[in-house]
Amino acid sequence: MALCPLTAGLGLKPQHYDEALHCTATGLWWEVHPENYLAEGGPRLAWLEAIRARHPVALHGVSLSLAADAPPDAAHLARLAALARRVEPAIISEHLAWSTWRGQYLPDLLPFPRTHAALQRIADNIARTQDALQRPIAIENPTHYLHIDGHDWLETEFLTELVQRTGCALLLDVNNVYVSANNLGFDALTYLNAFPLHAVAEIHLAGHHADPVHGDALLIDSHDASIAPVVWALYEQVIARTGPVPTLIERDDNLPAFSELLAERDKAHNALTAAQPEEAACS
Repeated sequence: MALCPLTAGLGLKPQHYDEALHCTATGLWWEVHPENYLAEGGPRLAWLEAIRARHPVALHGVSLSLAADAPPDAAHLARLAALARRVEPAIISEHLAWSTWRGQYLPDLLPFPRTHAALQRIADNIARTQDALQRPIAIENPTHYLHIDGHDWLETEFLTELVQRTGCALLLDVNNVYVSANNLGFDALTYLNAFPLHAVAEIHLAGHHADPVHGDALLIDSHDASIAPVVWALYEQVIARTGPVPTLIERDDNLPAFSELLAERDKAHNALTAAQPEEAACS
C-alpha cells in the first residue's frame, strides 16, 4: 500500500484536487464518502482513481444505516464492494447510527436506544456488510445531542461487544466524544479510559461550534472549524496509550486554503511520528 505507514490524512475535496494529487507529505492519505463514487465511470471516479494511483485512500460510509430495523440495502452493498475492489482502500468505515426508514433515506445519522435487541440487529448488519466486502469494517462512535431513555448498555460496552461478536474494528472520533460529553454531561476522559482502544483502526479529529441559541450548552459537530485545543489534548492522551493510529482531519464546510488544512494535518502527523517506535519510522 505505501512505503511508509499511514499517519495523518485529509478528506478529499474537489476544491483542492490538484494540490491533493501532487502533495508529497510523508504518511499522507485521503478519505472519501463512497456514496459519491458509486458509479461505473465518469469524471468523479476518474478523479478518485488518479488520487489512488499516488496515495492510499479510505472509504467512510454514511448510508449503510447499520442501526436500522432492516438489513443494509443489497444493491448498495454490491456497489460498495465493487468500489472497494476497484480502489483497494486501506480502511472502510461506517457510523453507529441509522438513516433509513421503510425505504426512505433521511439526511442525518440518527441515534437509537442501546438495547439487547439493537445489539443483535447491528451485529447482524455488520456481519452482512463484512461478508459482502470480504473484510472487516471500522465502526465510528456517534455524536449525541440529547438524552435517550431505554439503554441496556453503556456505549463503550456496546462497542466492545460489537467487536467481540463481529470481529469489526472501531473508528474513534475524539471530537464526537468531547461534543457528546459536553452535551450529555459526562466526562470525556472517563469515556476514553473505558473505550476498547485495542480495536481502534482509525481516529477522526474535527472542529465544532456552539449552537447559536443555546451556546456552549449545546455543541454541534460541524466539521467547519479548526480542531479545538481540548480535542487535541484528548487525542494526545489517546495516542500515548495506543501508539500511532491513522488519523483523519475532517473538514467538510467553511473550507480554508489547502495550506491551512495541511498544517493541521502535519500537527497530527508529528504527534503520530513522536508516538511510534523508532525502528518503525520512515527515513
